[in-house]
Amino acid sequence: MDLRNGVEIRSLGTTPGEFRRDLLSNLYYRRGTTVESASAQDAYETLALTVRDRLAERRARTAAAQYESNPRWVYYLSAEYLLGPQLEQNLLYSGTGEAARQALEACGFAPDEIAALDVEPGLGNGGLGRLAACLLDSLATMDIPAVGYGIRYDLGIFRQEFQDGRQVERPDDWAFQGDPWEFPAPDDVQTVGFYGHVEERDGRRAWIPGEVVLGEPSHLLVPGYGTTTVNIVRLWRARAHRASFDLTRFSAGQYAEAVQDAVRAENISKVLYPDDSTASGRELRLKQQYFLVSCSLRDIVRRFHIRNADWDTFPDKTAIQLNDTHPVLAIPELMRLLVDEEGLDWQYAWSLVRRTFNYTCHTLLPEALETWPVDMLGHLLPRHLEIIYLINAGLLDEVRSRFPDDLDRVRRMSLIQEEPARLVRMANLAVTGTAMTNGVAELHTQLLSSTVLRDFHDLWPSRFANVTNGVSPRRFVRLANPGLSALISSGLGGDRWLTDLSLLEGLAALTDDASFREQWRDVKRAAKAALGLGDPDALMDVMIKRFHEYKRQQLKLLHVITLYHRIKAGGYDGVPRTVLFGGKAAPAYQAAKNIIHLINAVATVVNADPATAGLLRVVFPANYNITLAEHIIPAADLSEQISMAGKEASGTGNMKLTLNGALTIGTLDGANIEIRDRVGADNFFLFGLDAPAALALRSDAYQPRDHYHSDDELRAALDAVQAGAFGGVGHEVAASLLDRDEYLTLADYRSYVDCQTEVDAAWRDQERWTTMSILNTARAGFFSADRTVADYLDRIWHAAPVRP
Repeated sequence: MDLRNGVEIRSLGTTPGEFRRDLLSNLYYRRGTTVESASAQDAYETLALTVRDRLAERRARTAAAQYESNPRWVYYLSAEYLLGPQLEQNLLYSGTGEAARQALEACGFAPDEIAALDVEPGLGNGGLGRLAACLLDSLATMDIPAVGYGIRYDLGIFRQEFQDGRQVERPDDWAFQGDPWEFPAPDDVQTVGFYGHVEERDGRRAWIPGEVVLGEPSHLLVPGYGTTTVNIVRLWRARAHRASFDLTRFSAGQYAEAVQDAVRAENISKVLYPDDSTASGRELRLKQQYFLVSCSLRDIVRRFHIRNADWDTFPDKTAIQLNDTHPVLAIPELMRLLVDEEGLDWQYAWSLVRRTFNYTCHTLLPEALETWPVDMLGHLLPRHLEIIYLINAGLLDEVRSRFPDDLDRVRRMSLIQEEPARLVRMANLAVTGTAMTNGVAELHTQLLSSTVLRDFHDLWPSRFANVTNGVSPRRFVRLANPGLSALISSGLGGDRWLTDLSLLEGLAALTDDASFREQWRDVKRAAKAALGLGDPDALMDVMIKRFHEYKRQQLKLLHVITLYHRIKAGGYDGVPRTVLFGGKAAPAYQAAKNIIHLINAVATVVNADPATAGLLRVVFPANYNITLAEHIIPAADLSEQISMAGKEASGTGNMKLTLNGALTIGTLDGANIEIRDRVGADNFFLFGLDAPAALALRSDAYQPRDHYHSDDELRAALDAVQAGAFGGVGHEVAASLLDRDEYLTLADYRSYVDCQTEVDAAWRDQERWTTMSILNTARAGFFSADRTVADYLDRIWHAAPVRP
């Protein structure tokens, strides 16, 4: 294919000989060393470059086809991307895994040792970032022209360690030795302003920033599976302006003062989610959010103008998805660009904006629906506050017209909260300035429409849709669980299921095959043995997720203490269990950190007691991330999805575990409902209050101590914590449950513990458990990220594939 002036791109070979030739060439000419003197890091980076070259060739062809087509683009704006390790995925997607292995061995390198050097990018934290990564993977796999935009964090979220059982945060210096997968573009910087003032110029408002930083882009390649399409995720790194270094101060020995402007600028992209418990921390977060959208929108406008000039076509060529409220400042920023810099009429610009943006809401927690102090936003972004006031005036005029004399509705829907403090409501702005708002599970969307965003749904019901989350089967089955992947392909007669997950339904017919069931058990046992965190013949009971009180790790812990007490009392009739916790608490979230501390304290006591040997073990590996998840998920027998009903938006960990044959114990919350509907009620362990019952109980003077006094086992568990039975740790956790219990942990305790007895009964019948496990995988095809993207395309984006 001719890309420019009749020049053909050289095709890179995929045979072992061709791959070895290019590997050695890169080692010599790009790494600057030889086989004899190369370190393992040399070998890893050279391998990455050799694989990257093959994807870059595909990227060039993809870009050429997309340029020629001039399609509608999907631009995904997200504060985080939890991409996971890149090497193994890129070897698979480029079809070079075997060639790379042979080339490395021929050069005297051990492939497994080299692969272990691949560090996952520290660009995300939890489900929000992992969903973003899965959607980018599916967009490329489905040949949709797309770019992900994010921040290139220097240190990521944090690396979790435990000291005396307490979580300690260490810097996640993920790119200390550089990132061979990254393409820097320092010549394509964007200029971002902060502070300053607004003045009239030629009849228009003009913002004069008081501080300027640079946004330097780089990008990572996002290949599709089973296609030659390669999209990109473009990441912005904050750099100081060239004039920021004060040579006079440096010459005077004032070294810190000489670079203070540079340090302040580069702090913007230093850490994902800086601690916002202080005013300076909150301002830094707000800076991050504006930095992301300012750089990204300028780049999107630049890309639009490559092939287009008429602003009328901008919404037809551009679909921008706001992943939660973090990038919602994009709405006033695009208005500023169109009105102040491009000179467009306000109403015309507003019509373009509202047809371009869409918003995904990921929460039902009021505290997660971001608000910013009016004074802070006005100080940092004075022109944007003016624009928000103008947007708000138009919104409130429409509300008053539709609902005359309803002053409470006007107050609730306003973009500005007046009392008890003046705040800008970002979720309200997001819904007002977008074409569509979507929830991420059926229940979540229903609750958004009927509670959190009810007023907006009343005003614009056609602008709400549901798109249930999904996960990548390539990452979380094919790469994470090669044994299960091979067994599925064997059972289905091929691997087409990797791009059409509905084909997993064919596994249901194999539940009657005793040999297949035995192989299924063998695969699971091998995964548990490889994980090495417990008896591979014991039930692997897994709770892996971000730590938050609503997710109720404390409920799982009360169950562990109850099992421990039953064992100590003699006559324990439960099955052997390994209970595995994984996850991080936000550095400023002390209540969640207290739960982590108590879990580790309970584990210390339980695991050291001879009475529990062979019956109960509690493990908590530190620093849960994608790398660790890919080892834990294949080993899980039981998936703990026990949040208080009505609080979890969707979940994606529940989907990953189900796809890998884990059975779920859970409430009717988030996507649990849809999982249960599809796998069947007989293959799901249901307990607890549903969302209406939970809401009713919380609004009816709930008394957690009533449950404490009426349940002997619950009282014994909490008394043990309060009496210091676990190293004197956990008083705060127990007090919170007894005095407040915001998430109804004690109300659901008995239902949960009794449901775990049903789990024991099912586990004892291994043939029954295996059948249930197979059916969970067989019926989980709906939860593919490919289906999620298809729903976005149909309901929101309306973009078409472009195939190189």
